[in-house]
Amino acid sequence: MDGRKLLNALTVAERLKDTTRHCYTSGGRHESVAEHSWRLALMAYWVSDEFPELDMNKVIKMCLIHDLGEAFTGDIPTFEKTAQDEQKETQLLFLWARSLPEPFGSEMCELYQEMDARKTPEAKLYKALDNLEAVIQHNESDIKTWLPNEYELNLTYANDKVLFSAYLIRLRELIRQNTQEKIAAAQKEREP
Repeated sequence: MDGRKLLNALTVAERLKDTTRHCYTSGGRHESVAEHSWRLALMAYWVSDEFPELDMNKVIKMCLIHDLGEAFTGDIPTFEKTAQDEQKETQLLFLWARSLPEPFGSEMCELYQEMDARKTPEAKLYKALDNLEAVIQHNESDIKTWLPNEYELNLTYANDKVLFSAYLIRLRELIRQNTQEKIAAAQKEREP
């Protein structure tokens, strides 16, 4: 990619370092979208041995680019995001992605379409990991930062996304156990 165009694209992507998500880190500050995307990509890399038949390079690309639309709209928690919010984010993202030099503009648009359709094993894995990473982060944050609806959400979020993989079903159960232990410890702490 031409140096000037690369710098311009990186400037847009840099916005995600300052775009915070609803969730907190274990250190007590809001997590950034960039941090979520980074750890999601790392997670995909670390589970690649469980999915040798998949194009993990594609999965990692999906993880890295999946929230770039939030550079234009900010992050809206899944339980607050409307269809109109999603449509606006998609329009702005595709407009920007199409402005990128080839082959990146076309490749990113194709990846976004594949991710949205969630028909391929790669897109299914990316989405399952995306949801699981969010629950893991909630488990790592102070439970005092959780909203009331997140107690149940942390127990059920991603359940439908992991059904295609026995490995992910087991991983989801481990994460659920962590959630249950966190909730139980918080309840015990509140007892007189």
